[in-house]
Amino acid sequence: QVQLVESGGGLVQAGGSLRLSCAASGRTFSNYAMGWFRQAPGKEREFVAFINWSGGSTYYADSVKGRFTISRDNAKNTVYLQMNSLKPEDTAVYYCAAVRARGLVGPRISEYDYWGQGTQVTVSS
Repeated sequence: QVQLVESGGGLVQAGGSLRLSCAASGRTFSNYAMGWFRQAPGKEREFVAFINWSGGSTYYADSVKGRFTISRDNAKNTVYLQMNSLKPEDTAVYYCAAVRARGLVGPRISEYDYWGQGTQVTVSS
């Protein structure tokens, strides 16, 4: 089992920045690929960003490319999502997710085995 706890959400004005953190426990963190997803009210959960076990490979949803950066610190068992130039449409509950994998993992929810409880991000216009 892997336990994931997100933090860092909050209320920010459009154009502002936030950094989300996801602390993992329970297993060897470096064995897991990590993803960030988000779910806005009335919408389905959607993929945001992926990072492989070493941090050497990442990819992003088109909607956040160039504004968000995913990173990880395996010594701290933590994955981050730096969010810049935030827009009102980025408002959502943000979730981190984990899957035991050394290669690339696709953006589908079903590919991930462990999920955090989510952290709310609200961007005001």
